[in-house]
Amino acid sequence: MDYDKALELFEPVLGFEVHVELGTKTKMFSDAPNPAAFGAAAGEPNTQITPVDLGLPGSLPVVNEQAVKYSISLGLALGCSIAPSSRFARKNYFYPDLAKNYQISQFDEPIAFEGLVEVELADGRKFEVEIERAHMEEDAGKLTHVGGATGRIQGAEYSLVDYNRAGVPLVEIVTKMITGAEKDAPELAKAYVSTIRDIVVSLGISEAKMERGNLRCDANISLSPRGSGKLGTRTETKNVNSLRSVERAIRYEIQRQAAILAGGGTIIQETRHWHEDTGVTSAGRPKSDADDYRYFPEPDLLPVEPSLELIEELRAALPEAPAIRRRRLKEAWGFSDLEFQDVVNAGLLVEIEETVAEGAFAQSARKWWMGEIARIANSQGVDAASLVSPTDVSELIALVENGDLNDRLARQVLEGVIAGEGTPTHVVETRGLRVVSDDGALIAAIDEALASQPDVLEKIRDGKVQAAGAVIGAVMKAMKGSADAARVRELVLERAQQ
Repeated sequence: MDYDKALELFEPVLGFEVHVELGTKTKMFSDAPNPAAFGAAAGEPNTQITPVDLGLPGSLPVVNEQAVKYSISLGLALGCSIAPSSRFARKNYFYPDLAKNYQISQFDEPIAFEGLVEVELADGRKFEVEIERAHMEEDAGKLTHVGGATGRIQGAEYSLVDYNRAGVPLVEIVTKMITGAEKDAPELAKAYVSTIRDIVVSLGISEAKMERGNLRCDANISLSPRGSGKLGTRTETKNVNSLRSVERAIRYEIQRQAAILAGGGTIIQETRHWHEDTGVTSAGRPKSDADDYRYFPEPDLLPVEPSLELIEELRAALPEAPAIRRRRLKEAWGFSDLEFQDVVNAGLLVEIEETVAEGAFAQSARKWWMGEIARIANSQGVDAASLVSPTDVSELIALVENGDLNDRLARQVLEGVIAGEGTPTHVVETRGLRVVSDDGALIAAIDEALASQPDVLEKIRDGKVQAAGAVIGAVMKAMKGSADAARVRELVLERAQQ
């Protein structure tokens, strides 16, 4: 159904569960190395594990103290109250990627509860999202489905289990029901997840790279017949892993559910999978309610009881709030309102900030992230942040500003970096893309161009300086873009005065 028509008939009700992998050195309940702390360098499958991670008989969990501190800091940053005592629980479900076949989580006694996050939309409007809870738990492992065309379990011949991720510390942030977003629901979804990412990165508790799974969003959506006051049946789109996908998934589900309801059908309470390539969701499994998980207190772990002194110490160490940070960065970078809002809307604030921190000028960082990198990302249907690191972008900018590259060559270097050929400097060397600054080589190319256009010098001497453009173009073409166009122009004009 057309999106605007769907909004005429129904009111969307949203809810989000954002999972944040904490960047502690070890896992939540064991001393195995935490792959989330090391990015892609997580080792071979099933090497970052201990008996606890494998659920072997006799093994006992021990709570990671740093993970608890990180969780409290995140709860405070979300405006939550911190529970004087919180308890872990066993969540029972068929977990093929958790060897003990249950997840240690928190249920009715979370570490943080009742918070509030201010989210800013593209046009500057503010929207307050209420947080119901933020609780600690462990991540599951990873399944690889072999055979079949899609890489999903449907049609696969068999599945492989990697327990490296099993036991990675997580904080799950659960919102209360969000109403009143109306047509802005998809944009609000993207802005909310972006705000959570900003908070997590500013706290330094996670890399929050969605493309790596450090931060994932389960997006709940239901439709209420307009004016009825009755809640509809919700669906939960699982593990959406980019800001762009969160926005698209919410829009698609509104349109899908509206078409079913308008046709007299019913919505099934279920999980759904987001397909990035086709832009649709597909059915997963019927969604279980809390009772179905048979929660009960984890008998092997004591309650978590942080002292008031620890809570206040962590509160005092909180970084500035995202809204204040954005105002500070806008002023420091000298961006106009429109320039800065474009950066925020693109979800590239963190990337530009990190690029500037590496030594690049703010406007240069904005130019490359919002220009060529965003163009490539859009053409590939991915987030710009997943293509290249701020360190590499800063290095690329330095090569341009040092005169080693012009913009044309820099774009070729960027393509090489994205293709996995190495750092910008390495790509320059291996591809031989450095700007030619040797006047001798430039003069030789100029003489050759003039030989084929003998009348150009006379035109320039007669005051038609624009005629130099034909020679400059010929030289740039002959040198495959590696010449410094400004220096070529200087040399051509010098020849005209001889």
